[in-house]
Amino acid sequence: MREYHASLVMAYVVILSLALVGCGTEEITPTPRPTTPPEREVTMDWSLTSTAFSQEAAIPQKHTADGADVSPELSWSAPPEGTVELALICNDPDAPAGDWIHWVLYGLSPDIRTLPEAVPTSGTLPDLGGAKQGRNDFGRIGYGGPSPPKGPTHHYHFRLYALDAPVNLSTGATAAELKGAMEGHILGETELVGLYSR
Repeated sequence: MREYHASLVMAYVVILSLALVGCGTEEITPTPRPTTPPEREVTMDWSLTSTAFSQEAAIPQKHTADGADVSPELSWSAPPEGTVELALICNDPDAPAGDWIHWVLYGLSPDIRTLPEAVPTSGTLPDLGGAKQGRNDFGRIGYGGPSPPKGPTHHYHFRLYALDAPVNLSTGATAAELKGAMEGHILGETELVGLYSR
């Protein structure tokens, strides 16, 4: 029985080999895949820090609605090469109503390396090279600190963007308008997250 089975297998192999030979030996050249342009290089060591709090640490009451409600000092290292302008958005994704915007700032020169504490809540900032501020979700221009309901800790994301072109927005723009203007022009971003709860 084994010899019969082996004979069948052998016959199958011979037939298959003859069929392949009959198909010819023409080489198939694979179609080259289209190449995509390389992605823009992003500086991975660009960092954002604050003297008021460290990464994932509590934001002092001074910088919240329970205190003086002034913006914290923020500093950063050199932005990616080719940066023409910087922009900043601070948001709270843990807010009951969804993502809550606390600060919108744009038109900041790439030569600036720090935002001082208590940035004025005005549309234009002459001391910061004419940078502009947008409207937060409290309906005000400038910084509006954490003001969460009692309960779990909220995370406040201070995100700094490096742009390869100016956004050309008037004062009072919303975060959504700023994001729309930045689309396709972000060279890199860095983030500092602070915590606050009541």
